[in-house]
Amino acid sequence: MKVLPFKVSKTINSSFLVQVDDQPHFYDIFHKHPELQLTLIIESDGTVIMGDYVGNFKPGDIFLINSNVPHVFKNDKKYYGESNDLWAHGISIFFEDTLFGDKFFQLPETQAVGQFLRKRQSLKLHPDTANELRPRIINLQSLSGVSKVTEMLSILEVLANSEDNQILTSDIAHDYTESQAKRLNDIYQFTMNEFHRNITLDEVADVSNMTTSSFCRYFKKRTRKTYIEFLTEIRISYACKMLQKEDLSVTAVCDMCGFNNLSNFNRKFKKITGYTPMAFRKLNQSI
Repeated sequence: MKVLPFKVSKTINSSFLVQVDDQPHFYDIFHKHPELQLTLIIESDGTVIMGDYVGNFKPGDIFLINSNVPHVFKNDKKYYGESNDLWAHGISIFFEDTLFGDKFFQLPETQAVGQFLRKRQSLKLHPDTANELRPRIINLQSLSGVSKVTEMLSILEVLANSEDNQILTSDIAHDYTESQAKRLNDIYQFTMNEFHRNITLDEVADVSNMTTSSFCRYFKKRTRKTYIEFLTEIRISYACKMLQKEDLSVTAVCDMCGFNNLSNFNRKFKKITGYTPMAFRKLNQSI
């Protein structure tokens, strides 16, 4: 099975694709495609990896993924059990930046949208923007003809005029070969399944079929971070979700996320989030 590139199957009757995912878990292979992707999470949660970004996704979130940025929405392990009622539901719009023609976004009325698309940024939308776009994205799947086109233009205009969105990807090179992408996918899948326990560099190097030193150089070159930094981001991302559960102590969350001691957990958590675990919990409770 090819990991990269991923083929988006648009119909001949539409200039863009509206895809509804309604299944036990989202497609969980690290992949990329030339189309931009605007994804609304309706149901389920997990970890999103996008280029060199690692974070959480939850219901209500909307992400814009730019052209050829490798990404994956990986649901938590609980979604892979046979006996659960959990479900993944999302809507994605796949489109090219020239979907209405090469010169369309050079018109005076559409220049702002064209300038926005030329920034080539991947974003997590600000909650206010997400709230505004959520009903429009849901409504888009039921439209056709000119109404569908005008609604899509309206969505792009909101994106172009929105502020305070979180920029997720840097200028990291995304020219992965298929074999490189498969190797990274294996590493990511292993890490997201095993982060709760102690993982050695030798162990993850075996997953990638490389020596430990070669693996460390390879991972840093492809992601611009060390594997330990990536592993820590995965653990802190999971800790952020667990801290929102009031019945779990900070010590319990520390143990669940694979940290070997509480002081190390507190230090790493504050370095990545800017808050101590307790301050983060209080902030979320107040919200």
